[in-house]
Amino acid sequence: MAQVIVCCAQKGGCAKTVTVHNLSTALSQMGKKILAVDFDAQASLTICFGIEPRTPSVNIAHLMDMQAQDLPTPTKEDFVLHCSGIDLIPSSSRLSAISEMLRHEIGCERFLSNILNTLRNDYDYIIVDTGPKLDNLSVNALIAADQLLIPVNPQFLSTAGLQPLLEMIHKVRLRFNPKIQISGILLTMCEQRTNLCKIISSQIRDAYSGTVPIFENSIPMNVKVGESVYYAQSVLDYAPTSKAACAYKRFAVELDQKLSLEQSTSAPASHSTQVRVFIAKKGDDSQ
Repeated sequence: MAQVIVCCAQKGGCAKTVTVHNLSTALSQMGKKILAVDFDAQASLTICFGIEPRTPSVNIAHLMDMQAQDLPTPTKEDFVLHCSGIDLIPSSSRLSAISEMLRHEIGCERFLSNILNTLRNDYDYIIVDTGPKLDNLSVNALIAADQLLIPVNPQFLSTAGLQPLLEMIHKVRLRFNPKIQISGILLTMCEQRTNLCKIISSQIRDAYSGTVPIFENSIPMNVKVGESVYYAQSVLDYAPTSKAACAYKRFAVELDQKLSLEQSTSAPASHSTQVRVFIAKKGDDSQ
């Protein structure tokens, strides 16, 4: 049965969508059956797969609307697209209206969970991309999640959004989803040659060590990532020997081993989400 991994971050510009795309690709290349879910009204993941958001006749917004109307989820063939070895549930701007509608629906918190539960037996991992703000859709995603992946760009003030996110995770765990776990923080877009990146990366590890896991592997800043997005490809397909592609491959192995070990031992880790806000001091960003 698939584990649902939700990639979440309150702030934009942390390579969240790119991480979902490339992690899905890397795990697929490892032989895993992957379903990627675009749960963002901007439909960025859908676009990354080279799909025009208005093209699919059924997307995640339609499925959420069906939940609100107490209609059965249609068959998988009606809404799952097949993209280079990865299955995808696309999104569209219509999801914004669904977010507003959820405010008035009883039991709306579990709509996404209801949808994904019908698909768990078909995959090894279901990886969900979310929007850059904490709203009704974010709550839905957190309630549906088994594991949370938090990408963080180690730049000045870019980590300030961690505190509200961790507080929401704590509330969701207490009130709705006690099994939710934080797989870890993934440092992305790392300018590894700059002093500022080195300083903030070190401070993040010091601040959250022992409270929130931090992955050993990080993702470097690499021009090939931007080029791959432009050509609607993963960086693993576009530039398989690039530093970013190799980093995503190593990260996928690390994540898979971590989750496989947790699943085999059936001993969920306990990670406190009551951590202090991390505000870095400006440092020298010279090369």
